[in-house]
This record gives sequence, C-alpha cells and structure tokens, in this order.
Amino acid sequence: MAVPPIQPLHPPLDVVRAPAVAIVVDILVALLIVATLPLAILAIPNTISVVAALLPPDVSQIAMIRAHGLALPAMLLTVPAAALAVRRFRAAPVLVAGLTVLALADAGGGFADGPVTVGVLRVLHGMGAGLLVPATLVAAMERPSRRILLPVWAGALAVSLLTAQALALWPLDAVSSWQVTLQPYPLLTGIALALAAVFLVLWLVSDKKSPGGPRLSATERTRLVMAAVPSAGIALLAVGTTFDWPPLMVIAVASVAVVAMLGLGSVATFDGPGGRVLAFTNVGVGLVVLPTAAQMTYVELGGLGGPGLTGMWAPFGVAAVVALLAAHAAMRVNEEMAARLAAAGLVTVVVGLCAVRLLVPTMGGSILLVPFVLLATGAAVALVSALRLAGQVAALFGLSLLFPAVLAGFLVGTGIQVTRLRAVSEAEDATRQTMVDAFVGALHLWALIGGFVLVLVLLLASFLARRSALAVRPEEPEAGEPEPPVVPAPTPSPEDRSDDAGADR
Repeated sequence: MAVPPIQPLHPPLDVVRAPAVAIVVDILVALLIVATLPLAILAIPNTISVVAALLPPDVSQIAMIRAHGLALPAMLLTVPAAALAVRRFRAAPVLVAGLTVLALADAGGGFADGPVTVGVLRVLHGMGAGLLVPATLVAAMERPSRRILLPVWAGALAVSLLTAQALALWPLDAVSSWQVTLQPYPLLTGIALALAAVFLVLWLVSDKKSPGGPRLSATERTRLVMAAVPSAGIALLAVGTTFDWPPLMVIAVASVAVVAMLGLGSVATFDGPGGRVLAFTNVGVGLVVLPTAAQMTYVELGGLGGPGLTGMWAPFGVAAVVALLAAHAAMRVNEEMAARLAAAGLVTVVVGLCAVRLLVPTMGGSILLVPFVLLATGAAVALVSALRLAGQVAALFGLSLLFPAVLAGFLVGTGIQVTRLRAVSEAEDATRQTMVDAFVGALHLWALIGGFVLVLVLLLASFLARRSALAVRPEEPEAGEPEPPVVPAPTPSPEDRSDDAGADR
C-alpha cells in the first residue's frame, strides 16, 4: 500500500517572505516618490538672482543667471532618453543613477567659483532630475499595488510643481554664501540615495525575471525619440532668450512650441484616445501650474506686502493633503469615468487660475488656500485619471511633453513680465508701487492666458475624441435601404467540438 507524503505543517519560508518583501518594496517606492519628485522639480527654479549681492564683484550676474538656468533645458532633454533607459534597464538602476548624479552635483556646489562650474553643475542637476521623474513613474506602474502608488506619484508631482519655487527660496533666507543655490537640500538627497540603494538590492534579490525590461517595438522607439524634438527646440529657445531677445518674439516662439506639442500629442500617441488624453493633460498641467505658482510665490513674499514664505507653508500643506486624497479618490472611480475626470481636473485648474486673478495678492496667507488647493488638486486628479487610460510607454511619452510645456510657460510668463515692467520703468512717474502693480498685473494676465489655453486644450481633446468615436462606429444603413441579412453562425460538428476542447486543454 502506497503511503501518502506527509504534508508540512508550515508553508515554505520563501512563500512567507514573498508578501513581506512586496510590502517593504511598496513602502520604499512610496517613500522614494515622496522624496525624489520634490528634489527633481526643485532643480527647475533659477534663484541665483536672489543672492546676487553675495556674488564675487568680478563675476557677471547675467552670466551666472544664464548658467544657473541650464538645469531645465538639460532636464527636458534627459527625460526622453530616460524613458528609453528605464524601459531597457528597469526603474531601480535608473533611480540610483539619477540620485547619484544629483548627489554629485550637490557635493560639487560648494566648490563652484564662476559661471562655467555653475553651468556644469546645473546641467548635472537637470540630468539627474530628468532621470528621476520617469524612473519613479515606472517604479509605481511596475508594482502590483499600482492603484495605491500611482495616486501617490500624481499627487507628489502636482504638489512638487506647486511648491518648487517656495522650496527653492526657503534655504536662501539670511544665507552668507551664494553656493547654497546649488545645494539646497543635500541631506534629503543623501537619504533618497540610501533608499534607492535598498530598493535596488531588494529588486535584484526578489525579481526572478531578466534584469532587462520588455523590448520596445520600432514604432514605440521612434515615437519616444520624436518626443525629444520639441524638447530640443524649446531648450535652444530658452538658451537663446537669455541673449536679449525681444519679449514679444519670445512669447510668439514659445506659443508656437506649445502648438507643436499639442500637434505631436494628437498624432504620435500610443493606446489610442487614452494616450492622447494623457499627452494633452501633461502639456496643460506643465504649462500653467509651476509657472503660475512661481509668480504667485514672488508676489506673496514679505518684501512685496504678502505673508512671506512662512505664511504660505500652511496653505501649501493643506493643498498637499487634499491633492493626495483627491488622487486616491479619483483612482477608485470606475475606469469608464477616467477621461471625464481628467477633463474635470483640468477644469479645476482653470478655476484655480480664476482664483489667482480674484484673490492674489493678499496680505494674509490663509486666503491662498483656495488657489493652492484648486491648482494642486486639479493637476493631481487630471494626471492620475489620464494615467489610468494609457500603458507604460504612452505614460512615458506624455511625460516627455510635460517639461517642455513647463519651460514654454516660463518663457511666456517671463515675456509678459518683462513687457509690463519695461513699460512702467520707462515712464517718468515710475515708483516702487507702480512696479509692484505691474508685477501683479503680469501675474493676472498670465493666469488669464493660461486659463484660455487650458480651455482650448479641453476643446481640442473633446473634438478629437468625438472624431475617433465616429471613425470606429459602424456605418448605419441609409433610410429606405434594406438592412443586410443576418447570417446565423454555423453549428460546429462533433469533430470541431472535440478539437476546440483539446485546444482549450
């Protein structure tokens, strides 16, 4: 008589460890998203002019401003390349590489002595940041718990765009060295690098698959490379504008770049309408959130009569919590509603821009809660809802359009500011108050223009969605024409049934 094998009383140790390791990895990914996305977006603001009085007397301030501004062009050129790298090498190695580059740039900041070294370090900042944003997105999308991690990513990105200018200015209060602009949060960079190293080790230990990611098709690779075209064009434009281009020319060329990005998003996206919605959402969010928040932050500084950075932190904190909660709520809604939620998120951003025109400037910080919450929540809901509609490659393509849109928004906003300030400074009765009024007027005009552009983006997305729906809808017979006969499906023979059953087995 055969004796049945004795079953173990406890499951194998590797079976017990697998869920625990997965939970630890999920927590690490969430912490990395929360830590690295602000660090990446923090590389964008150009704050060297704030400490211009601390620069050596023999160093040109214009040259330093031009060198410090190289981070954003380097970042938007790196993102498309990082999109290819993260598909080839997976998220963990790219995260470690990006944070290593960022840490090296921070360490070198204390040794900067002129425009050349500042330019090199700021390019490294941009490259490191450009590696981090796609890597964190793919790290969230690769996990089984992506329904939790994607809202964290979208909320963290929206809040980072809202607070980047304030976070960049915060370490510069009462500093004695201008090099602080090159290493604002070195401790946070070190902590993030340590977390990324742990994540890399756990990924290598727990991932039984090939270390390389899924291969891209020729079409996917071509379209991801196409995303670098507007990035390269707008980067060259940004560098060229530092050589005294006329403001109206800057505005016109940046506007053409926005049209080109929308055109690319219309024809070169993946995953059908879902990829297009994601591309348009990235362009809209990038164009208005950070450029608007940066101008608001300057307007509300204490020197201009606002509450200062200290008075803005409470509204920023509330906006961050509301944005994260709204992103998680949007992720729980049926996927059929995702496209409408993405549009609703952009509409919320438009309402936030209206609040900027109505409520800013203000003497107290509490009223800033309204525009901050609207901008952050609208951006987070729009991003997470659009991400649900697209695959990983489409998400990376859309992300490649976000930062060229940020730079275009900065160029248009700066062009408006320069035009207003020059007109006031050339007047005979120019005073400090008239200059402040011109600065506020430029913010209001930019909010108006940004709102109209977002409305146009929504209308274009709606038109293309209707056109796509009509293209796939079957043609209905004209009035009076007989409907085609319905041919019944043939009944399979017993032999066919047996073949199908065998195939199923």
